[in-house]
Amino acid sequence: MASSSRNNKKYDVFVSFRGEDTRDNFSSHLYSALSRQNIQTFIDDQLNRGDEISESLVNAIEASAISVIVFSEGYASSRWCLDELVKILECKKEYAQIVIPVFYRVDPSDVRNQTGSFGNSFSKLEERFKENSKKLQTWRNALKEAATLSGFPSQNIRLESKLINEIANHILKRLVDQVFRPNDNKNQLVGVESRVEEIESLLGAQSKDVYALGIWGIGGIGKATIARATFDKISSDFEGSCFLENVREESQKPGGLACLRQKLLSNLLKDKNVSLDIGLNFRRLSRMKVLIVFDDVTCFSQLESIIGSLDCLTPVSRIIITTRNKQVLRNWGVRKIYEMEALEYHHALELFSRHAFKQSHPDVGYEKFSSKVMKYAQGVPLALKVLGCFLYEREKEVWESAINKLQRILHPSILEVLKISYDSLDDKEKNIFLDVACFFQGENVNLVMKFHDASGFYPEIGISILVDKSLIAIGSYNQIRMHDLLQELGREIVRQESINPGNRSRLWHHEDIYEVLTYNTVSYLQDLGFVEVKYLHWHGYPLKSLPSNLSAEKLVLLEVPGSSIEQLWDGVKHYSKLNQIIHVACKKLIAKTPNPTLMPHLNKLVILILRGSKSLKSLPAEIFNLECLTELDLSDCSKLKRLPEILSGNMSCLFLRGTAIEELPSSIELLHRLGYLDLSDCKRLKSLPSSLYKLKSLGVLDLRGCSNLQRLPECLGQLSSPILLNLAKTNIERIPKSIIQLFVLGYLLLNYMSFDQSNNFNLKGHCTAGIVNDALRIQHIGHLLAVRWKEMLEKGDFSMDKGHILLPGNEIPKWFKFQSVGSFITWEMPPDFFNNSRVQGIVFSAILAFSDRHVDCGRWFSFSFELKVKTTKDCGPLDTRLFQSRVNYVESYHLHLGYYMFCEEDFNGFWKCNCIPEAVHFNVFPPLECQCCGVKKCGIHLLHTPDSTNSM
Repeated sequence: MASSSRNNKKYDVFVSFRGEDTRDNFSSHLYSALSRQNIQTFIDDQLNRGDEISESLVNAIEASAISVIVFSEGYASSRWCLDELVKILECKKEYAQIVIPVFYRVDPSDVRNQTGSFGNSFSKLEERFKENSKKLQTWRNALKEAATLSGFPSQNIRLESKLINEIANHILKRLVDQVFRPNDNKNQLVGVESRVEEIESLLGAQSKDVYALGIWGIGGIGKATIARATFDKISSDFEGSCFLENVREESQKPGGLACLRQKLLSNLLKDKNVSLDIGLNFRRLSRMKVLIVFDDVTCFSQLESIIGSLDCLTPVSRIIITTRNKQVLRNWGVRKIYEMEALEYHHALELFSRHAFKQSHPDVGYEKFSSKVMKYAQGVPLALKVLGCFLYEREKEVWESAINKLQRILHPSILEVLKISYDSLDDKEKNIFLDVACFFQGENVNLVMKFHDASGFYPEIGISILVDKSLIAIGSYNQIRMHDLLQELGREIVRQESINPGNRSRLWHHEDIYEVLTYNTVSYLQDLGFVEVKYLHWHGYPLKSLPSNLSAEKLVLLEVPGSSIEQLWDGVKHYSKLNQIIHVACKKLIAKTPNPTLMPHLNKLVILILRGSKSLKSLPAEIFNLECLTELDLSDCSKLKRLPEILSGNMSCLFLRGTAIEELPSSIELLHRLGYLDLSDCKRLKSLPSSLYKLKSLGVLDLRGCSNLQRLPECLGQLSSPILLNLAKTNIERIPKSIIQLFVLGYLLLNYMSFDQSNNFNLKGHCTAGIVNDALRIQHIGHLLAVRWKEMLEKGDFSMDKGHILLPGNEIPKWFKFQSVGSFITWEMPPDFFNNSRVQGIVFSAILAFSDRHVDCGRWFSFSFELKVKTTKDCGPLDTRLFQSRVNYVESYHLHLGYYMFCEEDFNGFWKCNCIPEAVHFNVFPPLECQCCGVKKCGIHLLHTPDSTNSM
């Protein structure tokens, strides 16, 4: 019978024992030990019995999940004990009851064969029942069967107290693993097992101090579920354990923190009447190995009030803290944080199905509806459970209506849980959260910061707090990401401000906006709520100017892409607050040169985007003098032929792509903070000023598609920092040798080139990427460059997390310690490789070769470098692609040099699965059939912190 049938039992354990032998010693101590573990135990305290075991005793055996049989010397002399034994074995067969024998001062073989002193006791019973041979045989068979089961012989453990503790811990583990967990898994714990294993692995880390682990994530993501499952699985390995649930909620009650501390001490010390002497209690704890889970902690003071500090615990103790706020973990000194992620699709579908259909998959005909719920819930267990229960046994028509409703209105039960994090924010943080939810999902974080800075919301700390509380995340391309449910939370909060959309603080849905503008028209624009608008986005705005009654006093961000605007307002009176950001991407904005009298009123302008202004011909000289202007986008202003002379400026980004500019003013050198200069597709650009090298902050120079550009300044190589230089599709015939300094640690994007007798690079042919090509015919230059790489990298003199270069050559530099023929290198690293902070990154090298037919076809190939690791646990495939570049096929043999700096995410990911690097693999894609092409040799060199003496 399935083990899941055992979890509804009245008792956890039934103890069968011979009262005369063990009632006042072993059995009573075992009962106490089980009670301290909160294990519900039945033990028969009757001193006198009748001829037959009572019905209540039979019922107690049947109502128990586990039976413990204490075989003592006189056990077999009691018919009641033997009848209990027979009944227990019947329950084992019929109900899959767990049976654990304890051989107390008797040998298991004597019990099995009824020999020795144990056999003598049974012989006395045989004399009394010699007329009932059938009964005797039943008892013999029962003794033989029970004695063959795995149990606890007392002679193997000298100390009785130790034996009892081992038995109690074993019973607890069996209860968790075989009685309760199977049913939990059936209904709730979907997709949990692998995560519990990860947590176990993290908790097993060696530490000289008490090891604390944080589990962090949004509300409803399953933090408590994972923590509870982990606790249930490993708590029996500790002398004391306690799971403190709902710390946030309990701490808000009168005397809540004191009650939590009392519960903690009582559970850990297994003493319901624990002393009020806190010092004494913590001294007792200091000698114990304990496991504590603090669930749903919202602030550092809660932990401080409950336990004070971790100094009172032994180093072998383990602490788990679940929280929505990462700052809590930092304050507590938690160094390892397990970030909870959404369930994978198949697990999410199973969890939803178990609540919506009471099975592991959707009913036939409901697959499409279930898929829509998956898209809505985005793998959040709370949403999957709530929606599953809500839709259970409802008709298809109701499903469709409910799902459509969810697109506009968040389910109350989901809103209640998610809103807890929102309620913990201050007013400025709430405003930032609502703005992101309504407008800025997927936008660049810098733009969002500038917008909120102009609004006085202190975005640096505000956005940091939203990230810490798992309300937003910053993506790999610096974009703000927010879970769909959290976005719905923010929008629902705004919707609840008023039933009338016109009275809400934010409008984003096209239907609401249409309603407001249709039924209120211009009169609504004069209402106080709209007059104070900070952000207006109107795609395809049809008029040539903004309404005169739309005040810019509060306006911070204006977006009217694809509009017909030719001017903003008639005068300058409206610009007193339009000092912050103007973000206008439209086709006809500013049909003539902007009025110079406007400039003084834009002294706080941060971003000016005039992209696509086809009629714009020139700019006022004052525009570069604006103190706060950091970004100017003039892309595709096709009639703009020149820039004004520059007197000063703090600009960091200048976009001139697709303009008619023929040359840059030499005064551009005064833009000391300019980091990004985009001149791509400037077809009329003929030359660059020699003063360009004075731009000490320049990181990107994009000249791609400048078809009239024939030369670069000789001194360009004097730039002080490595840059990304794009020369693809230019007409440059010669590159100064000093250009090498530019891409030692960056990227160079250009055409095929050759190397003339004057040691200059010559370009010809068609576009390739990441290549300093085959014509570096003087080999010592390639060697010098490789040496230069080594020097700069080992000094930590790098500005980007990865870089690469391709040089002619057929040998791996000697300073690469790990080298191999072919595309594969194996190596042996210590177990703490990824915990060793001295290791910062990897430099790689590979000799590439291709046949003429690949070069002639002009196709690109993808070159990648992968790190292969082994783990001490099953984390799935962990081959990690650290680097990938796209370049054209090249002639002859070339040396590909590159480096990759490990980031915190790498270390956390590898560390989480106990990873140890064992090999690296170089790949070329598409795969090449001919053996003459591909990776011929490869090498690896480890980068360490500059002050490290370690070398590998």
